[in-house]
Amino acid sequence: MLKDNVKVIFNDDNDNMDSHTHFMEQAFKKPYPCMECKCTTTTTKIEQIIKSLKAKKSCGYDEISTKILKICGPFISSPINYICNKMLLWGVFPDTLKYAIIKTQHKNDDRCGVSNYRPVSLLTSFSKISETVMQRRILKHLTNYNILSTQQYGFRLCNLQTTEILNAMNNKL
Repeated sequence: MLKDNVKVIFNDDNDNMDSHTHFMEQAFKKPYPCMECKCTTTTTKIEQIIKSLKAKKSCGYDEISTKILKICGPFISSPINYICNKMLLWGVFPDTLKYAIIKTQHKNDDRCGVSNYRPVSLLTSFSKISETVMQRRILKHLTNYNILSTQQYGFRLCNLQTTEILNAMNNKL
């Protein structure tokens, strides 16, 4: 049984492990439903996404900053909406939106040490919008069909991390 094998491997008998293994057992008992392409995004949602972007001067290879995109948002939300809906319908993320400019950013300490820098990918603003539309659609599907375990909370919109920390502290006390 999966539960016994996982406990042997991790040597962990707490309730948290039991809920993980229970979730995994349920996940393999029945297949999950396919994502539906019936619902489309709207220009209003695209405008909301554009407004939620941080107004920065930095830009991707297309040289369109989010600051400029916010100004043009009401005028270009309809074409972006059309493109996003076609991407979702066809299940394709265009290769040109996958390109990024890689820059280095100093972290701390000595500027001469290579390990004191981290890479930063500058994506196009349109890529950020498309990714947000897809992320919301996928998360909605995962939530509607209860596909995610309650312990998987790191990328969800609500602040479940605080809840998880408090639960962990309560279990230890």
